[in-house]
Amino acid sequence: MKLQRKNRLRATALGALAVSGALVLTACGSDDNSAGDAPSTGGKTTAASSIDCGKAKGQLRASGSSAQKNAMDLWVKNYMAACSGVEINYNSSSSGEGIVAFNQGTVGFAGSDSALKPEEVAESKKSCKTGQGINLPMVGGPVAVGYNLEGVDKLTLDAPTLAKIFDTKIKKWNDPAIAKLNDGVKLPDKAIQAFHRSEDSGTTQNLGKYLGAAAPNDWKYEAEKKWPAPGGQAASGSSGIAAQVKQVDGAIGYFELSYAKSQSISTVAINTGGSAPAEATSENASKAIAAAKIKGTGKDLALELDYTTKADGAYPLVLVTYEVVCDTGNKPETLDTVKSFLSYAASDDGQKILTEAGYAPIPAEINTKVRETVNSLS
Repeated sequence: MKLQRKNRLRATALGALAVSGALVLTACGSDDNSAGDAPSTGGKTTAASSIDCGKAKGQLRASGSSAQKNAMDLWVKNYMAACSGVEINYNSSSSGEGIVAFNQGTVGFAGSDSALKPEEVAESKKSCKTGQGINLPMVGGPVAVGYNLEGVDKLTLDAPTLAKIFDTKIKKWNDPAIAKLNDGVKLPDKAIQAFHRSEDSGTTQNLGKYLGAAAPNDWKYEAEKKWPAPGGQAASGSSGIAAQVKQVDGAIGYFELSYAKSQSISTVAINTGGSAPAEATSENASKAIAAAKIKGTGKDLALELDYTTKADGAYPLVLVTYEVVCDTGNKPETLDTVKSFLSYAASDDGQKILTEAGYAPIPAEINTKVRETVNSLS
């Protein structure tokens, strides 16, 4: 995911749906966006959403999580169509890079699939001046485990088996542990090509949290943004892993669900011990995220997820992407735009399009607090 240059931003944002493929075309078809592609006089509304541009102006730079790229593309498209003269430049790189940029003061907000660590909060005080970085949950969804295995269009795995695959302890697709979970499926005697992120990634950290919680005997690594296990193959960004899985027979990797949908990549159902394996869907992710608790204090809304849920239909391998902002001490030249844009992202309309794009909206009780916090930013 490359940095979009200012003089090409509008073309990139308006073309985002085309490059996202069938997924985004489906999202467009579900909502009438025909009027949303033209700037509105007075900067208020589009057919797809009600956007208050307020005093937003100029360019707002942001960067971070690639898992939320497809959601951000949709938000940016709708917002820029409504708010003439405003440019939102989101560099979809990685959570780690986004937080570095935020703490260096080069972006108005960062996207991260993991909440700020204490040391990152301390570092943020330099760029936030009078305040500090806080976590605002904006995007939820399943971390899909995508695979490419000729002749196998349905596959079930559980946490211990996934742990052994990504730790390269299970090396063949017809391994007895996989066969036991897939009775009646003809599994080939083929090497597993496991792909992981090459750069620091919140998606990697969420996968690690899930494996550590649900398969503690088989995944002994700390849940960090840097890939911890030996072996496997690396690719850059969610799009990079999805591209490799799409191309390589025998491949498996992890990425946000919209990448699987847009490229027609098969995804693993997870056996949680519930009545049936849980498929990677927005609805099933929502069932897991609904049980999340706010663990942050003050204006910080970092969440605690339950990765070991056995609730029927709940897909446990989920992530929540945060927009990281200063609670106070935001730059005056971008504050109004940050508040206006994030208010749209957290609005009913902004959250509605997440489901259509393969994400899961933030639960209403939590999202109400997000809106209140965005409104209070200074």
